[in-house]
Parts: sequence; structure tokens; C-alpha cells
Amino acid sequence: MPKQSRLSLAKADIFSHFDNTPTKIYSEATLNSLLHQVRADWALPENTRTPDFISFLERQGKLKALELTSEEYSRSVKRYSWGKASPLELALSIKSRAYLCHGTALTLHNLVKLPVKTIYVNAEQSAKSQDASSLNQRGIDLAFSGRQRQSKLIYRCADISAVMIAGKNTDRLGVEEITVSGSRPLQVTNLERTLIDIVVRPTYAGGIANVLKAYRAAKDRMSIDRLVSTLVSLDYVYPYHQAIGFLMQKAGYPETSLGKLRTMGFFYDFYLTHQMKEPAYSKEWRLYYPT
Repeated sequence: MPKQSRLSLAKADIFSHFDNTPTKIYSEATLNSLLHQVRADWALPENTRTPDFISFLERQGKLKALELTSEEYSRSVKRYSWGKASPLELALSIKSRAYLCHGTALTLHNLVKLPVKTIYVNAEQSAKSQDASSLNQRGIDLAFSGRQRQSKLIYRCADISAVMIAGKNTDRLGVEEITVSGSRPLQVTNLERTLIDIVVRPTYAGGIANVLKAYRAAKDRMSIDRLVSTLVSLDYVYPYHQAIGFLMQKAGYPETSLGKLRTMGFFYDFYLTHQMKEPAYSKEWRLYYPT
């Protein structure tokens, strides 16, 4: 009878570890780190290499290799799933410190249900300076007359698409954990940060009509003080408070909430979304909006 390998002898302990840990998505680097951490506990020899470990887990366990590819940028990311992959966890694994946002956050907060096969992930840029003094009415008009910018960096795996958004550096402001059945706790923008993000990029929420639906659904759940505090901390150049106030008014928010946005001032005409044809105009909020 052939002698069993040390991996085979430790099989029960190894599989028990993977079955009982909440993490189900791994990179080669994390599997390599795990091997070094538990090598002594599982009595594995020093010459047990990471490729051998992965091959063993694929042959005898539930480890499956997954390839996420971006055709636009000719990039690919390899990940491993222990058992059935959670699409949300898989999408988050593409970039460290990334978090779920926009349309995906709307769905997780039960505000608007969007197709789960498209997952929005924010991977923040490095910190950059911005010059609010350069803002002027002509620049605003020109910016919103064109199409809204959309990320072309989309990773696909089977029927799942992960849209990678290079968001403004906020040090993950307003990011919290949500536990979803079938996955480990997920990093996602909180309710108030989500309501701001979808005003800044309504395309990632399925359009401005969905944004208004979300504001209606959030009316009795959101904190206006937390929303205003978050908006101030985000420090956008554009006056998004005008769009937020208009949407809140349309959604039936109380005057006490609207007043906290009015105090932020009205210095420019602004736009609810891009490329509007013959928009209506709100004098109260100095805002153009779709008819």
C-alpha cells in the first residue's frame, strides 16, 4: 500500500478549516500565506509548495479556479473559490480595500432592486488636490451637456460583471459591514453615503428615476444630519446639495430636513443629470431637471 502524503494525512483538518472559515474567495497570495501560517499545525513539510497545496485542494477538495477578465483593458485576475463563489465577495476580492457602492448598495439596503449580475465596486483613487475656485457657470453647463463618465474597467466571470469605479479618495468614508446570506460580512457604503453617491453618478443606479425611488424608500430610514455631515466631508466641487434637496422635496421629506440643505447656499445653476433635452427649471433649488 503506497505511503500517504502529509497533505492527505492532514486532509480532515485542512478541509475543516476551509469549511468553517467565513472567507470563501482566495488569491494565490492568500493561500500561500495560509500555508505558511498553519504548516506546523498540519505537520506539513517545508518542501510543500503553494502550487502543490492548491493542486491538492482542487483534486480532493472543493477549491475551484476562477478567472475574471477585462477585455477593454486586456487584464485578468485569478481567484480561487472554496465551494460556490459569492459573486459579491468575488467582486470585492479584485482590489484591496474596495467596497460595494451605487446600484449594488441600493439593493443591499433594500431601496431599489437592480440586476444582481452587475456589481458596482469602488476602488478609491489616491488623494488628489482639487481647486474649487475654478468652478464657474459656463464650466458647469458644459460638463452636464455631455454624457456622464462611466467606467470601462469591467471584469467578467461567467454571467457576473464587476464594474470597477475609481472613486474620489475619501478614506472609505461611510463604509460599513453588511452580512448577506451565503457570504462573509461585506464592505458597503452606508445608507446616507449611498444616497449621495447615486446623485453624483445616477447612471450607476440605473438612472435618475431609480434615484428618486431610492429617496422615497429611504425617507423614514435615513439621517439628514449624517447625510449633510457626509456630504460636507466629501467636499465636492459641484453643488450636489441642490440636487439632493430637490429630490428630497419631490420624495416628500419634511421642511426641517430641506432647510439643512438650503443653508449650504445657492451660487450656481445646477443639473440633476447629464444630457437633458428641454429640461424644466426649479427656481427654488436653481436646478434643471428632466421633464
